[in-house]
Amino acid sequence: MSRISQPDPELTHRLTRRGMLGVAAGATAAALVGAAASPAGAAPEAATGTTGHGRGRPVLPPGRLGIQLYSLRDKVSTLGFAPVFAELEKYGYDEVEFAGYTQGSAGPITLAQLKRLARDHGLNPIGSHVGYYADDPNAYTFAQNLTKVLDDAQALGLKHIGTASGPFRYGSTVDAWKRAAEEFNTYGAAAKARGMKFYQHNHSEEFSFATDNPKVRLYDVLLRETDPDLVFLEMDIFWAYSGQFRFSKRPDGTPAPFEPLNYVLRQPHRYPLFHVKDGVSDPANTYGYRMTDVGDGDIDYQKFISAVTRLRGERLAHHWQAEHDQPAESFTFARRSSAYLHSLREKC
Repeated sequence: MSRISQPDPELTHRLTRRGMLGVAAGATAAALVGAAASPAGAAPEAATGTTGHGRGRPVLPPGRLGIQLYSLRDKVSTLGFAPVFAELEKYGYDEVEFAGYTQGSAGPITLAQLKRLARDHGLNPIGSHVGYYADDPNAYTFAQNLTKVLDDAQALGLKHIGTASGPFRYGSTVDAWKRAAEEFNTYGAAAKARGMKFYQHNHSEEFSFATDNPKVRLYDVLLRETDPDLVFLEMDIFWAYSGQFRFSKRPDGTPAPFEPLNYVLRQPHRYPLFHVKDGVSDPANTYGYRMTDVGDGDIDYQKFISAVTRLRGERLAHHWQAEHDQPAESFTFARRSSAYLHSLREKC
């Protein structure tokens, strides 16, 4: 059973607002429902469900709510990991994803201590972000220090180890991304040999077009050129919908629409991890959205999470990590986001 304290007093208002919006970020609800029913292997009820709370089955699978600790870097740096983990335990989180193993933590801490501390608070260390490459040969990145990166991940008991760096190391051409994909395959093979999955976390730019072939979306090159048994994806849902806003037309202005959810539904096994990050639609913003706490924005997480977890055999196959790049108050973000996601119920 998930551990969750009493709902936030503002939760009813937030749910009511979400019900009135009734839209997925940048897409109509009908588009999401239609997408959910399309892939082979989907359960017959995959497209059903309503926004809101009630007595139906929780939308969020038990034991699968995590948080990317980058969102709490201010608290880790001033308070240390122990008080932060204690708060996350109170808020009902099950997992944590690291963005470095110190984050300026108050006082030194070893990997063994960090692992034990997380487990003492009922938190499963599920993954970590590490840099892809750097000019410094001693840098802590996959390209420069693969063995050390994997040693540390293994010491923490991580099942996933990845990067939030885009595959732009060699440029934005098709061949440049093929070259990066080859390196990702190498990292994936090394991680697999240790019982882990290597993954890449997207931002919006991955959905842009190749500079030498504007008919080709770079994200499609990444999917096609990486081995599906070695390289996995962590979809940052906010940035994917931002990519939809920014890159639904090719550079020449011709339409190139896409639905982020469809990528997942076509290959759900490639997406073990997600970043659950919300945004208020704002066409005047370069990225199409203004980031906000989960539940306060326009991304319909009831529909998105339900569409994925209702696929046959997929309910417990994914991990959902709440995140906000610049929260106004990070503990408040963590608490309210957890309360909102735990409140969502599927249609009875």
